[in-house]
Order: sequence, then structure tokens, then C-alpha cells
Amino acid sequence: MRQFAQKLLYVALMLFIISLISFLAIHAAPNSFFASGELNPNITKESIEHLKEVYGLDRPLFVQFFSWIWALLHFDFGISFASGKPVKDEILSRIPITLIINAISMVFIFIISLYYGIKSAMKPYSALERNLKRFSLVSYSIPSFYLALLLIIFFSVNLGLFPISGLESIEPKEGIWKFLDKAWHLVLPIFVIVFGGIGTLAMYVRSLTVEIMKSDYIFFAKARGVDDKTILRRYILPNLSPPIITMLGLSLPGLIGGSVILESIFAIDGMGLLFYQSAMSRDYPVIMGILIISAFLTLSGNIIADLVLLKLNPYFKK
Repeated sequence: MRQFAQKLLYVALMLFIISLISFLAIHAAPNSFFASGELNPNITKESIEHLKEVYGLDRPLFVQFFSWIWALLHFDFGISFASGKPVKDEILSRIPITLIINAISMVFIFIISLYYGIKSAMKPYSALERNLKRFSLVSYSIPSFYLALLLIIFFSVNLGLFPISGLESIEPKEGIWKFLDKAWHLVLPIFVIVFGGIGTLAMYVRSLTVEIMKSDYIFFAKARGVDDKTILRRYILPNLSPPIITMLGLSLPGLIGGSVILESIFAIDGMGLLFYQSAMSRDYPVIMGILIISAFLTLSGNIIADLVLLKLNPYFKK
């Protein structure tokens, strides 16, 4: 209980520091949400000053910051400059599709990476290991936006197999067909995320497994005639659990932050596209809301990973 309370205090302190740094960085950026209005001859200077007063942008920065913190404590992220809607409603309306895309991608990434990473490590100098290294190099080298454009050109434009963008077809679907239509629209975005994530994680799993295979207990297990399946179940997987659980925890913020480019390319109306549009228009409340949620997911992932590791190994202390 004491450790849990300490971690909660740590989360609160880190969120405050992250929010302060993010707030100052955003307001230090050139231009503002009203920059386009200042260049518009039809908008008077008094109108712009009035809008700044309405949104509280005429007050000193430290007053704006602590006002925002006070509102955040009441789960109020403010009002979007662009849409005039509450930031909380904007985020809640867009976060489900982003979470679905990235959660499905993470499942595929971890399952495939664990399978091929462990298998290649247990069969050194095999064709599988060589092919995994080649694939990892290609996966790590190709930018996700470039791969997305290649897939769109080949599978959508040339072959017409997959839709180019969006989440639904022009013709409305009902029932199971609506679900299948959305799933068909998500094939290419999910493939891009999975392709980019497998290579690095698979090689990481392989390197961890190779180190485990060099251990004395593996040597003596093989000397006793223990088969590979038993070695995998009793020795390799338990020793792989801590770093893999830690990586799972650290992958939580990627559920939101990893979709900025892909959602912009595929025109998916999710959190990534919302963040991009808000950054371009200097919509401060929305940017701050998304950054705080991402920071909270990062810190929560760390805590969840620590608690799981502590449950698996009571002697584990970070």
C-alpha cells in the first residue's frame, strides 16, 4: 500500500512537471490561434482582443497555467478554440477508433515478435534467423508514411482491393456489413503499424532469448535431456516476462501518439488526426489535453508494469 501511494504521488508530481513544460513550450511557439485573424482586414483589433479576453489569453502565463491546472483537477480540459466544443467531448468522440487500431496492432506485433524472436534464437544460423534479420532491417528502415503511400498506390489505386481513406464506404452499410466495411478500411493502417513494429521487437526478443540460452541452467537442462518445449515453457518464457511486460507498459502511450501520421494519411478521424489539426491551428486546449492523456498513459504503463512484475516476483523492486 505504501509503494502504491508513493507511485501515485510520483504520477501527480510528474504530470505537473510535464504539463508545465508542455504549456510553456506550446505558448513559446511562433504565431497563435488568432494569427490568421490578425492578417484578416475584416477583423478589427478590438474583436481579436475581445476573443483573447473570452479565452483568457490576455492574462499572464502563470495565471493561465494555474487556471488550467485547477480546471484539470475537475476533469475540465477547457474549450476548443477551433470548434467551440469542450475538449473532453472532442477527445472522447475520437479516442475509440485510435485505441482500437493501435490495440489490435499491438496484439499482432507482440504475438508475431515473440514467436519469431524466440524461434530464431533457438535455431541459430538458420534460414529463419537470417530472414528475420533482413526483415528487421527493412522494417526499421522504411518510414511508415512512405510505406502507407506505397500500399495506397498499389492496393487501392492500382488494384482497387482496399479503400483509399476513411472508415466507411460512401454507400451506407447496416448490421454485420457495417462492421466488416470498417474492418476492411482498417486493414492497410493496421498493416503499416504492425510492419513497422515487428522488426525491432522481434530482434529485441531474439537478443534476450540468446542471452538466456547462454545461461548455465539452460546448459544443465539440455545435459539432462530436457526437450525444447519444456525449456521454452520453464526457463525461457519466465525469464522473458519482465522485459516484455515492461515494454507492454511503455507501449501504452503509443496507443495515441503513434497514429498522428497514419491517421492524417488515411484520413481516419481519430486522436492522431485531431492532434495534428490542433497543432497546425495552435488550438492550445486540445493540444494540452492530448499531451496530458499521453503522459498519464506513459506513467500508468510504468506503474502497471511494476505492479505486475512485483506480483510475479515479490523480490522485484524498481
